Amino acid sequence: MSDSASPPASAAGAKPAATAAPAPKLRLGALTALVVGSMIGGGIFSLPQNMAVSADACAILIGWAITAVGMLMLAFVFQTLANRKPELDGGVYIYAKEGFGDYMGFSSAWGYWISAWLGNVGYYVLLFSTFGYFFPVFGEGNTPIAIVCASVLLWGVHFLVLQGIKEAAFVNLITTIAKVVPIVLFIVICAFAFNSHTFTSDFFGLGNPKLGSVPNQVRNMMLVTVWVFIGIEGASIFSARAEKRTDVGRATVIGFAGVLLVLVLVNLLSLGIMTQPKLAALQNPSMAGVLERVVGHWGAILISVGLVISLAGALLSWVLLCAEIIFSAARDSTMPKFVRKENAKRVPANALWLTNGLTQVFLLITLFSKGTYLSLIYLATSMILLPYFWSAAYALLVAWRGETYEREPKERKKDFTIAAIAVVYAVWLLYAGGLKYVLLSALLYAPGVVLFAKAKREAGQPVFTHIERVIFIVVVIGALFAAFGLYKGFLTL
Repeated sequence: MSDSASPPASAAGAKPAATAAPAPKLRLGALTALVVGSMIGGGIFSLPQNMAVSADACAILIGWAITAVGMLMLAFVFQTLANRKPELDGGVYIYAKEGFGDYMGFSSAWGYWISAWLGNVGYYVLLFSTFGYFFPVFGEGNTPIAIVCASVLLWGVHFLVLQGIKEAAFVNLITTIAKVVPIVLFIVICAFAFNSHTFTSDFFGLGNPKLGSVPNQVRNMMLVTVWVFIGIEGASIFSARAEKRTDVGRATVIGFAGVLLVLVLVNLLSLGIMTQPKLAALQNPSMAGVLERVVGHWGAILISVGLVISLAGALLSWVLLCAEIIFSAARDSTMPKFVRKENAKRVPANALWLTNGLTQVFLLITLFSKGTYLSLIYLATSMILLPYFWSAAYALLVAWRGETYEREPKERKKDFTIAAIAVVYAVWLLYAGGLKYVLLSALLYAPGVVLFAKAKREAGQPVFTHIERVIFIVVVIGALFAAFGLYKGFLTL
């Protein structure tokens, strides 16, 4: 534990072990806030419209049932691995590496990291789109003045995090509490205004042929449900900084249960206020439009203020998470040495600079490409599907081999079943996302080989095993096809 909390003294820029300050430790409340703060970001405030675009009430109910089971199994997977493999710090990344080799471990770290900062770009766009409700100069969050202001905020968060993980986590705990208040008010008010006739008016979505059949509706809404749950693994990523190892699993399950209840209530209650076509036509954050329908203009203001607070906390959580994931990978040489550097506050400074530097680049790309919040979150979600799959697959492997189950054979069978369901769910998500996002993900995964190769050479090891070389070739083929598709226009971001 102490070794993982304190990187080797040979790490570039690290303080000598004898003079390094003790690593800050996070308690159950802070770990749970990291999970909740990561999941309750901008997604919930746009959930009514994002779901209504793809599905009506029946499909949404089925989709949430599938998501509840699948994500609960993933939550149990992270809880089980945290308890049974306490020596593995780093969450999503380390499970893939331990079970399936260095390149899979690197790819999980790389994909999770890209998903995290791409999500942050989407959050900045949504934040200033919300300001655009009051100040038209911000438009949909991708105007020049919006990008300038987003950049200022980006670097403000950057320098806050540089002041220390513990301090930033405390700020996140406060914002997590603050942003829940308008969401609870929304649920209470809409519960009283709920109209069952509105909810069932076109229950199967047959009145809108564009939605397709109920199974197609369920499939098409899946990426949105995954997006609002990304962050469920937040506590496991900070496992090395946890005061008690058992708190990691507890924080994951507590955070999941609370967020699931809130998400389902927000989504279903909205369908009892406005019909699917009207919800689909709302501007985001669509919760503002729903509450405005019930109580008037002040409702939209309340939700907009809640969104600003929510995004502030979520941005902080995700900056912490994505810097930590590549820092963890660098500690055992899966990432190059320069990513290991910590500042005097024991914050992974170089990982933070690299993360926010690329976030800034994509903010500028958003300005010129007019990228929208929804397109950004779909891409960010597709990048995290593979890390989730490898985590579930590793839990399945551990149970299959009977590792750590010598005295608990009954627990082994239970955990094997849970992991198997999580693997099936992860495969279903890859299918539901569609070929487009598999190819676009390959385009983003392929360049990571540069850092992987550098780390391998620094360690004096061959870059690939035979099977890893085959996997990389497949990724490159997918990336080339995606690049060709973007060039020809039959693939779009």
